[in-house]
Amino acid sequence: PQCNEVVYRTMLEENYYICTNCTHHFRITSDDYIQLLLDDEEYEEIAGNVQSVDPLNFQATKNYKDQILSAKEKTGNKDAVKTLIGNLNGSKTVLAIMDFAFIGGSMGSVVGEKISQAIDRATDDHLPLVIITASGGARMQEGAYSLMQMAKISSKLARYSIMGGLYIAVLTDPTTGGTTASFAMLGDIILAEPNALIGFAGARVIKETIGEELPAGFQRTEFLLEKGFIDQIINRNELKTTLTDLFSFFNFGSSEEINLESDEVK
Repeated sequence: PQCNEVVYRTMLEENYYICTNCTHHFRITSDDYIQLLLDDEEYEEIAGNVQSVDPLNFQATKNYKDQILSAKEKTGNKDAVKTLIGNLNGSKTVLAIMDFAFIGGSMGSVVGEKISQAIDRATDDHLPLVIITASGGARMQEGAYSLMQMAKISSKLARYSIMGGLYIAVLTDPTTGGTTASFAMLGDIILAEPNALIGFAGARVIKETIGEELPAGFQRTEFLLEKGFIDQIINRNELKTTLTDLFSFFNFGSSEEINLESDEVK
């Protein structure tokens, strides 16, 4: 979408879905991030069986239950976030990875519960926490139940911070709405991929509200870095190394490895 060059899919896959011509970062799934960051496929999923219901019996062009079923079939996931514990360059880490392909990465009660349980696990086991965001915001089909998750997750993060935890937020394209208004912007360190859309309300809404033209690149990563909203822009192929360096700097580095078969830590 930036350079209009033709790139072979195999080249994109080998380059972490980064354009080899202009470094545009294509959107990838939660499973892609797991392969990118974890040392191997040995990881423990947190709250893996929690699934969405239809608390409001929401009816629209397509009812909510059908939307959930369709998203599950499309992505192979049970909801818009995966939460797990795995080894990242030898460091035992709690990860929560959102997936925009699942109903726009929207934050419903299940997303809130899974991230909350991940934070609790990081708190109890004194582990670093990494949340990779990709979301259109709160899930309107769950009404106030979805909005409650903003406060729920934020309060969990406050407790985690008091207990001395390290929370690193990684913002990807897009990170908007209630996700941005809560946990996405609460990281001790906030990283972001290049040219990602990051904001609360849409640019058109803001323009119509204030009645002024918006700056070029408004709500893009580079603009937010310039204004101090994020700490650093990181290319996807450098993310694992950067996280490892941050763990080490804040004394969270570890050579522990998970042995899932014996349920022990080496």
